[in-house]
Amino acid sequence: MKSDIDRLMRERKLDAIIVTGGEEFNSARYYLSNGAQITHGSVFKLRDKPALLVCSRMELEEAQKSGLNVKTDVELGYYDRLKEAESDAIRAAALHWSDILRHLGLQEGRIGLYGTWQINKTIALYQVLRAELPAYVFVVEEKATLIEAAMLTKDADEIARLRWVAERSNQAMAVAWETIANLRAEGDYLLDDAGGRVTIGAIKGLVRRELMARGLEDTNMIFAQGRDAGFPHSRGEADMPLRLGQSIVFDLFPREMGGGYHHDMTRTWCVGYAPPEIKAAYDTVIKAFDVAVEAYGLNKPTHLMQEAVLDFFEAAGHPTARSDSGAMEGYIHSAGHGVGIEIHEGPSISHLRHDDSFQIGNVLTIEPGLYYPERGYGVRVEDLFIIDENGELVSLTPFRKDLVIPLKRADGQPQ
Repeated sequence: MKSDIDRLMRERKLDAIIVTGGEEFNSARYYLSNGAQITHGSVFKLRDKPALLVCSRMELEEAQKSGLNVKTDVELGYYDRLKEAESDAIRAAALHWSDILRHLGLQEGRIGLYGTWQINKTIALYQVLRAELPAYVFVVEEKATLIEAAMLTKDADEIARLRWVAERSNQAMAVAWETIANLRAEGDYLLDDAGGRVTIGAIKGLVRRELMARGLEDTNMIFAQGRDAGFPHSRGEADMPLRLGQSIVFDLFPREMGGGYHHDMTRTWCVGYAPPEIKAAYDTVIKAFDVAVEAYGLNKPTHLMQEAVLDFFEAAGHPTARSDSGAMEGYIHSAGHGVGIEIHEGPSISHLRHDDSFQIGNVLTIEPGLYYPERGYGVRVEDLFIIDENGELVSLTPFRKDLVIPLKRADGQPQ
């Protein structure tokens, strides 16, 4: 949580942290600036002191919505430094940072660097900082960063936002279900009211509109059918017509409009009917989901959940990422991951990571799956959970887990 940042700075022997970046969405800057909608700017924070948000004068109004102390780069002399540096923007930024740190009262010390920027500019800035500001040691953390550690658990305000996104994500998926259920079948295909074949692209477009109407944005959902469903991150082909009896992996992970907190949920559907092999695989995945939930325990190492799922799938005869690290079919990913401003955060739920444990305030997915692309199908089921103040695992994804979407129409008319 953000309230842990000063403690984390003490543990890491950091006197200050700086979060910077360019125009792209920057989860670390978004987090420390309380969601300020800025495209330029950096956050400077000394240990046990309030943070300062430095922005361009064009974004002062938006920056002030952060609730932080805000100053513009003009106020702090950036353009004087740019002139001194003969328009070398990287060197001017380094000198400007020195001015800001001294303005905040830090004459020397260890400073952690965070944020998202173009890699060439990041490397160049780091090199200039080391050369121009020898009084400061700029620390680049190699493992879980301070920001990642803070984001690992969510406070009450963050949980409220995650619940808000969850409710609307479930609503959008419900619209997709109902829309498909009301289509008409002709042969193996599904038709719209005009008699045209309904495509994956049409369903994705519908879902995007439903998300936008609810204040959410799509972040490249997965809606993959048949063989494509057998590849966990295949997005699906927009021009592929929907067909009866094929598995559809629908993984929906939208976020608040313009950047913010995510939901993450997956359902596997067959329209009209499910072939026996897909039904058997689906029943196995549902059992694996229950195994994962049963393996949960507050303060337990997260890898034990993954190992329970691996044990289950391997006993059922399926290859796994543990039994064959090069496997391209069977169960080939982890049991889940944390979710927040990033779609993939801590904790990790993998047999390869033994340093995470379940904590109050975690928000995480549980998502076992089986993938057999050469057999023409894949199956995954995913809920998003919070670990509440009582240490209980609480799902934010109440949407039904039925495999088959039964069609309600025959010969173009409601039954």
